[in-house]
Amino acid sequence: MKRLLGLLLCLSATQVLAADTIKLALTGPYSGGSAPMGVSGRDGSKLAIAEINAAGGIQVGKKKLKIEVIERDDEAKNERGALIAQELAAMPGLSGVIGSVNTGVVMAGDKHLQEKGITKIITPAAGSSSMTQWLDRPGVPGPKQLSIFRFAAHDGIQAAMVVEEAVNRKLTKVAIFADATNYGASGRDDMLDQIKKQGNKLEVVASEKWAIGDKDMTAQILKAKALGAQAILIWGIGPELAAIANGMAKLGFQVPLIGGWPLSMSNFVDNAGANGNGALMPQTFIEEPITPRAKAFIEAYHKAFGVTRIPSPVSAAQGYDAVLIFAAAVKQAGSTNSLKIRDALEDLKQPVDGVIALWKKPYSRWNPTDVTTHEAFRREQTIMGKVQDGRVVFANEADKARLARRGAK
Repeated sequence: MKRLLGLLLCLSATQVLAADTIKLALTGPYSGGSAPMGVSGRDGSKLAIAEINAAGGIQVGKKKLKIEVIERDDEAKNERGALIAQELAAMPGLSGVIGSVNTGVVMAGDKHLQEKGITKIITPAAGSSSMTQWLDRPGVPGPKQLSIFRFAAHDGIQAAMVVEEAVNRKLTKVAIFADATNYGASGRDDMLDQIKKQGNKLEVVASEKWAIGDKDMTAQILKAKALGAQAILIWGIGPELAAIANGMAKLGFQVPLIGGWPLSMSNFVDNAGANGNGALMPQTFIEEPITPRAKAFIEAYHKAFGVTRIPSPVSAAQGYDAVLIFAAAVKQAGSTNSLKIRDALEDLKQPVDGVIALWKKPYSRWNPTDVTTHEAFRREQTIMGKVQDGRVVFANEADKARLARRGAK
């Protein structure tokens, strides 16, 4: 990884101008409230790209081709995401797209990529509807072939873990809080569905929402408190989550905050401060050097981007591994053609050694009745994290020990 650091800062949309390249677009919110996810995902991807390019590129037939980066900031705006997707779909020679965060952006844009057969790996986030939109519906069959994949712990996994955490704590009454975006609505529905699947052991005494940018959720918190909620199960983005944690502390409402993985974002951890301690969320990567692979990745990221803490470690690690998986598909396909890369992704022959896991056939042939065919993550790759004094740590030592064994020789 040392060689890649010197090259990393040179990576940009205009870095590689030669004809013999693999054109890969990185998209996401690199500004605004979702930026910790977008920037971390992009920069994790850039680490992997720099490493690949430093080694000469990807073997495609008899040539080694370097990756050319095309970068677009969607600003977490649906209409901008749609315009970017249209631009990329019309771009000659584009091999693939990696990125996105916001569900609305994905819903607005990915149809254009699908129409043109451009392979996309959604990472680090986006709600369930980003993929379930492609499933068969009454009277509307899903596509027989799909160029959209997702590389994130999908909301079904996360929601199950959130609900199980509350049940295992022997709580009986909870409030569900979710923001008013597509992401929040999708997460709320997933949590309600999981409560039903787990035997309705939890009574939902309040279901509250807020708009992006809201700073005062006193009314929602007071309602949950008055109705006896023993925990808040929450789905949203960092800044508003912090406002809720701070509001709970101000109102003396000391109950667990358990929610989706954005509770690990720096703009929650930093803005909530001590009030965020104890918040629990599913994670796919904890910023602790528990294996040599994790240690090398963390150190490389810190050095390359001049930080002592990754803004969103989950996003960075998923961005990194997504590039490695994409590169493996390019090599197997022996082509930069996006449709051939799609077909290779559905049947990867060789395991991919990522920072999160050793990925063995993460995807399979698209089935419009089974969304998991284009979902890489399973439950075993997802653990619970906990905010503790300005960082996210393992909530369970058993998970830490299990993942550490992967690096043992």
